[in-house]
Amino acid sequence: MTVTREIVERLQAGGFLPPGTQAELRPLAGGVSSDVFRLDLPDGPVCVKRALPKLRVAADWRAPVERSHFEVEWLRTAAEYAPDAVPRVLYEDRAAHLFVMSFFDPASHSVWKANLAEGRVDVAFAGEVGRRVAAIHAGAAGRGDAAARFDTTALFEDLRLDPFLRRCAEVHGDLAGPLTRLAERTARARISLVHGDVSPKNILCGPQGPVLLDAECAWYGDPAFDLAFCSAHLLLKTVWKPQHAAAFLDAYGALQAGYLAGVTWEAPEALGGRAAELAAAILLARVDGKSPADYLQAEADRAFVRQTARTLVARPPATPTELAALWRERLENR
Repeated sequence: MTVTREIVERLQAGGFLPPGTQAELRPLAGGVSSDVFRLDLPDGPVCVKRALPKLRVAADWRAPVERSHFEVEWLRTAAEYAPDAVPRVLYEDRAAHLFVMSFFDPASHSVWKANLAEGRVDVAFAGEVGRRVAAIHAGAAGRGDAAARFDTTALFEDLRLDPFLRRCAEVHGDLAGPLTRLAERTARARISLVHGDVSPKNILCGPQGPVLLDAECAWYGDPAFDLAFCSAHLLLKTVWKPQHAAAFLDAYGALQAGYLAGVTWEAPEALGGRAAELAAAILLARVDGKSPADYLQAEADRAFVRQTARTLVARPPATPTELAALWRERLENR
């Protein structure tokens, strides 16, 4: 039986599709950790997603498929605080590790990464990404029920701390101490609901603002990770597309401002400091971790990121602003 036929039969068995429905699933691009399909229904298309046990990367990277349920839970929880920022969950088959959510037409919802690659850098949009992520963090901060539902530290280890921070500690033995301490500190945090993959490839630019996708790494932990993850991506874009570096750095600044203005559960300075340290480590992981950034193809670019990130990990910047200033200085002296 084909994957698509199996999924259709599960949807029929669960009552989402009437028995005997002639349904066609069309694969959507970009699925690294999941199979993602478009399913056309009489009242419009929907998106079907099923988690994969082995991620589509060069390294042998496996992760529990149970993460699909936590993505569903993240979407439902985030919708309480930023309803325009997430797809609506329409159906879940927890046993099959698949769910159905609202579909966004590419004609009206472009992928932020694609816009950035073309030099279409909307600084205000970056600020709104920060505000929406902060709104979700603020709403979930201190919620005991959310902490109990997202007791997924082991999953976060599999998907983020081990392949990013701990792998870099193995590759860069002289930095193993700070990288391991950072991983351990992050693993112990229980502050708010974390998305875990706030990346431009997972953000749509819609008429109602940013839409966040792919919350497979959902975890109740340190919200600084989300700010750090997106920050690192914007800095990497300055190396990928240097002709737009100034605009990317402006977007980075807007992201920080938008996010930190919404930090109500702790001192923004404290969170910003953790985010800057995490971003430095994530930058290193995007060249030497299990999931290197696919757009950094030139060895000279990877070497620049590696050398700069090593310096930042060894002597972590105190604030996101300091991180950007150091990065800008290295770019100008490249």
